[in-house]
Amino acid sequence: MEAAEESTDHRVRMWAPVGRAVALLLGPYAEVVLHDPDTDRILAIWNPMGSRGPGDPSLLGELDVLDPSARDVFGPYEKLLADGRRLSSVSAVLREPDGKAAAVLCVNLDRTPLEQAAAVLSAFGAPTTPRPQPLFEQDWHERVQHIVGAYVRECGRPVERLTRPDRLAVLARLDEAKVFAVRRANPVVAAALRVSRSTLYGLLAELRAPGTKDHTP
Repeated sequence: MEAAEESTDHRVRMWAPVGRAVALLLGPYAEVVLHDPDTDRILAIWNPMGSRGPGDPSLLGELDVLDPSARDVFGPYEKLLADGRRLSSVSAVLREPDGKAAAVLCVNLDRTPLEQAAAVLSAFGAPTTPRPQPLFEQDWHERVQHIVGAYVRECGRPVERLTRPDRLAVLARLDEAKVFAVRRANPVVAAALRVSRSTLYGLLAELRAPGTKDHTP
């Protein structure tokens, strides 16, 4: 966990519990580094991701040129390791009571597991191939669900919020798919559209009225 021996430096003693706590919470995917801004050396490091340790150069740069509006906390910003891993990093300037910068605490989070998880989730959401129609040709329940669900995805509204024109459009698609030629289809369609049977019969009567289909989207 900690690549630093017990230090007599009061800054290490003060901030070591914070370093250990963050490393324990985010480990093994984060390293926490405490830097000395005066000597530009590492004071302590927890869960190191490389070979550097206390006393090695920090290579922080000049604190005076940092944006003062950031209120001593900078990031998250991106870093790249030699092995190709990307890190998200945050740095905080820790000040003495008189305002002098006493140390800089950096947390470097390895984004690899997050990117791997995102890739897995993306694969689950990848485009699918067309379904084999012969397998579903006789399953009219599946056909009802598919037609209603496809319309809901197209219009971007949940089925409960479909308007009357929306429902007429769905019924037109179901009628074209010969769903209503199947016995006992009406209760299944009513349930899929979340309407009562009487409402469904009224919609079907309206759909089949002369000239209605010509105006159905």
